Amino acid sequence: MLIDSHVHINHAKFSDDREAALDRAREAGVTAFLIPGIDMASLHSAFELAARHEDVHVMVGIHPSHAREVDDTAWEEVERLATEPGVVAIGETGLDYYWDTSFNDVQHDLLRRHIRLAAGLGLPLVFHNRDASEDLVRIVREEKVAHEQPELIYGVFHCFGGPDWLSEAIMDLGFHVGIGGTFTFKNAGVPDTVRTIPMDRILLETDSPFLAPVPHRGQRNEPAYVRLVAEALAMDRGLALDEVVRVTGENTERLFKLRSLRS
Repeated sequence: MLIDSHVHINHAKFSDDREAALDRAREAGVTAFLIPGIDMASLHSAFELAARHEDVHVMVGIHPSHAREVDDTAWEEVERLATEPGVVAIGETGLDYYWDTSFNDVQHDLLRRHIRLAAGLGLPLVFHNRDASEDLVRIVREEKVAHEQPELIYGVFHCFGGPDWLSEAIMDLGFHVGIGGTFTFKNAGVPDTVRTIPMDRILLETDSPFLAPVPHRGQRNEPAYVRLVAEALAMDRGLALDEVVRVTGENTERLFKLRSLRS
């Protein structure tokens, strides 16, 4: 039941040992790997991996940093891929104001398109959020209010780390949070922002090859390290590791309907 709910195993940083990294994760107890889309190339490589590995699953979306690359033809391809068998979510989408705020309106438009696509297909959303919490929450709220079935707009804020008010907002929206390596960073404050979130709303992830947990911080991350995130959460909550693995695994299976893929 140990699941890496957000992993870029198709990234170029795994070019030399991708299969070995997957095997190391399996040996560590990881039973499923969920790959988010970043751009068109990453989407196609994710589908290629999923075709070779039953435990690899694809999420279809375009990262907000690539929003300007999405013309009508590209979006039609996203819509087509989203209907492929075995797709488990729409993402990663969201907002990113860290690097460049000159095309925020383009990001907003693409985010709304992802939300409406997910609702139409009955799939969860996977949100990236960097320095854009207020606008992301506002847009999700607006889309839920405007939709005839607001419960169809659901999913996870991945790589969650606050701010404090965002925890309550995410719970009110009916979303989950994904925690990864930053949960283990000393003085990062992530455990404090997560502590009010109930266990049934938490997923585990690595975001590999980025943000490796302690004691590998600064090195390339890999999916086997999701166990370290589970151990950190267990210590913080005063729970047995097996309980954390079970609950977060069940959360992930339920959110992404993974069990139906195996039946």
